[in-house]
Amino acid sequence: MPRVEAFEALYNIGCRPRHGEVVMIAGRSGTQKSGLALFWVAQMNLPTLYFSADMSAFTASSRLASMATGDTTAMVEAGMAEGGRYRETYLNALDHSRITFSFGSPITWRDVDEELEAYVELWNAYPSVLVFDNLMDFENAESDYTEQMAVMSGLTELARATESTVIVLHHASDKSWEAKSDPWAPPSRDQVKGGLSEKPELSLSVALDPTSLDFKIAVIKQRMGPCDPTARRYATLRCHPETTTFTKLDARLSPLPSGTGREWSPLDALKQGGL
Repeated sequence: MPRVEAFEALYNIGCRPRHGEVVMIAGRSGTQKSGLALFWVAQMNLPTLYFSADMSAFTASSRLASMATGDTTAMVEAGMAEGGRYRETYLNALDHSRITFSFGSPITWRDVDEELEAYVELWNAYPSVLVFDNLMDFENAESDYTEQMAVMSGLTELARATESTVIVLHHASDKSWEAKSDPWAPPSRDQVKGGLSEKPELSLSVALDPTSLDFKIAVIKQRMGPCDPTARRYATLRCHPETTTFTKLDARLSPLPSGTGREWSPLDALKQGGL
């Protein structure tokens, strides 16, 4: 799959995402799983069909506009609400996105079939990437292990039939001893709910340190490469939740113009006649 510059540390520990695989991103609650998936597909810029049961249409659009412009999601939301030229700027920033969203909860197989049919009708091809956010938002799969296994089998079959890369998000336990003693470390393979991380060709375990904003990614399953089921070997990125972006650990955001500070918002520019 196309390499993403921010993921250099992940590639350096032997992670090799391949086209047509089923990929799982697993983590505890609040660890930016959706943010990572959205950033990944936006950076690859491949034709993508994204099933989102977690994010609303406004949230997803705001995040994508934030990635494209470098403005925070709060700034984007304020500019969209204000309207005018800022709203036009943010809408224009989405023009080059190749992500098609399907919103609705729960996710049903009928929805998947209908969305794929509509996508093929429009583009005469299957999407290169299918994202499902998340596994437990499939119909009847919230707590039923048997249903979750059936969903994973269905996703594997879907990847084979369409030759698309399938990315599915899933939860890890928040109640294990490790979750309480070391909550900012990536969960090991046995902490992924239902043991479902063993089904995909590639399973990534993620964690976010809210104090340093270090984002850790461990490869806990990789069929054609090295992995560490304990998740003790991991790559570290820098997470920027305010823009839903990720960078190399040694990278920093460029400073804002002198005297502006983080309190600057797009409304200030609108009031001052900017843009």
